[in-house]
Amino acid sequence: MINPATRIAIYCRVSTANQTVENQLLELRQVAQRSGWEIVGTYCDEGISGSKGRDGRPQFDALIKDAHRRKFDLIAAWSIDRLGRSIQTLIGFMNEMNDLGVGLYFHQQALNTKTASGRMVFGIFSALGEYEKEMIRDRINAGLARARSEGKKLGRPSNVNASVITSVRLLRERGHSIHNIAKQLHIGVGTTQKILAAA
Repeated sequence: MINPATRIAIYCRVSTANQTVENQLLELRQVAQRSGWEIVGTYCDEGISGSKGRDGRPQFDALIKDAHRRKFDLIAAWSIDRLGRSIQTLIGFMNEMNDLGVGLYFHQQALNTKTASGRMVFGIFSALGEYEKEMIRDRINAGLARARSEGKKLGRPSNVNASVITSVRLLRERGHSIHNIAKQLHIGVGTTQKILAAA
C-alpha cells in the first residue's frame, strides 16, 4: 500500500483548446484527499495532442525533470491516455519512472504501480510493448525484403549528380576545405570525402 504521506504530482492533459482540465483536476484532488496524499505539484498541458512527444508538451517535460529531481513519489493522471497515445511512449515513460522509484496512478483504470496488482499490469504493458516492437520490426524487414526482390533501390534518394561531383572537385582544387565544400553544396562531409577519394 502507498504511504499516506506520499507526495504526489498531478498530470492533466486535454487535446483541444475548447476542452478543460478542471474535471480531471477535481477528481484527482478528491482521490488525493481521500488517500491522505500530499499534492506537491500540478502539471497541465492544454490544447496539446497526446501523440506529441516530450518536446511538444512543456508541462509533461517539466514533470519528467521534476521526477528526476525526486520532488514527488507518485504521479497521478486521470487516465493512461493522458500521458500518451503510443504504447512505446508509455512503456518508455513507465520504465523511466520505475527506475526513479516514482509510482504511477491512473484513476480511470484504477491502476497503481505501487501495488502488487499494479506492478503485474505494468509487466503486461511492458510485454505488449516488446510484442509491438517485434511486430513493427518484422513488418519493416518483410517490406525491405520484398522491395529488394523487386529490384527497388533502398535508402534516401541521393542529390549527388555529375554537376555536384564537378563542383566538389573544382572547389577542392581552389583550396576549399572539405567542410566548407559540403556546406556550400548542401551535401554531407562523408559524401564529399567519397567524391574526392574516387577522383
